[in-house]
Amino acid sequence: MELSRLLRVEGSMKIIAAAASAVLSLLLALPVAAQQDIERIKAELKKRVPEAPIESVRKLGYAGLYEVVVGNEVLYTDETASIMVIGSVVDLKTKENLTENRLRQVNKVDFAQLPFDSAIKIVRGNGSRKVAIFEDPNCGYCKRFERDLAGVSDITVYVFLYPILSDSSVTKSKAIWCSADRGKAWMDTMVRDVPVAGDGACATPVDKNLAFGNSKRIQGTPTIIFEDGERIPGVMAMADFEKKLASVKTGNAKSASSK
Repeated sequence: MELSRLLRVEGSMKIIAAAASAVLSLLLALPVAAQQDIERIKAELKKRVPEAPIESVRKLGYAGLYEVVVGNEVLYTDETASIMVIGSVVDLKTKENLTENRLRQVNKVDFAQLPFDSAIKIVRGNGSRKVAIFEDPNCGYCKRFERDLAGVSDITVYVFLYPILSDSSVTKSKAIWCSADRGKAWMDTMVRDVPVAGDGACATPVDKNLAFGNSKRIQGTPTIIFEDGERIPGVMAMADFEKKLASVKTGNAKSASSK
């Protein structure tokens, strides 16, 4: 009887071990299958829209959708890659725009890695709050923003000359960079409408800025980058700008206190 019982126990253990092995194999196979689905969808999209620079595809946890990052846009498709959804996904429970939140993540830029030696540094007050702006000297929106920005105190502004509008933008950018006082030359151009003197014959970082901006998909001016990496394309109302600066400062303070 003892032997019989032992045999039954041994048999049960073998069944349990086999079941555990099967479950483990299934769990290990799931990520592989999911990745295969993603690669299949990516390949299908590249075949159907070859002109689209697809950077990533990932499965979402709702509506059977897959997120597709194309350049600096977030789009959606289904498991057959037969449709493309362009627009925002909103969580109706929280009223949260999930697409906008994701766009902020996708388009983040590491502020510490910006090529600051290629920027015009303008400090107002104690300069404690920092922001980088890619701007074209012929950009009307940039001029409007600079006029508003002139009233903001305790800020360090890194201006990256980003002449993408015309050939004269390049000429003006080089002349500004080669000026004895770059900050003054920039403010003269953008705020006071004073023409820049000089021929811009010195070595400038214009080409480097254009290459960097292209690598980060900066397609318009102004493009504002905050210390937390968030990128805002276009002009901001000063109330929103100040609010964002305050939130970044609060975030930096919390990060420093936790170290």
